[in-house]
Amino acid sequence: MFLLVVSLVVVVPLIELYVIVEVGQQVGLLPTVALLIAISAVGTSLVKREGMRVYKDFTSAIQRGEEPSTQIVHGVCVLAAGVFLFAPGFISDALAITLLLPPTRALATKLVLRRSRSKITVIRATHSGPIVETRGTLASSFDVIDVDPHEGENK
Repeated sequence: MFLLVVSLVVVVPLIELYVIVEVGQQVGLLPTVALLIAISAVGTSLVKREGMRVYKDFTSAIQRGEEPSTQIVHGVCVLAAGVFLFAPGFISDALAITLLLPPTRALATKLVLRRSRSKITVIRATHSGPIVETRGTLASSFDVIDVDPHEGENK
């Protein structure tokens, strides 16, 4: 894992630099810099707009009492897009804008939730008692949440 991280930290910027130099040789220095700045400006406004949309969807899901898992994955995609836009380069900018597109986020959500739902057990505390939705198996006994259905009642 360490080797993977180190190689990404070294190799990806070198590839980005190579692409910037190649684009600069084809169109010139000033158009390349202007293009990088324009992509960053447009991407930043998209991150802000999509981030606000995801936040509103998240809060409305919470208010409706729904599980906001889809909105969380969308939020992570928007956050990753913001990180990719922070790094200068055409490849990272293209990846960031791809992550900002709703169809891409829907695909990422489907993949993440399919993988994670089989590992989750949800216990919802209600006034009439706990509702247990078993979607997978618990990894250990430390993952159990004990809910007393009569907690808070006058005895």
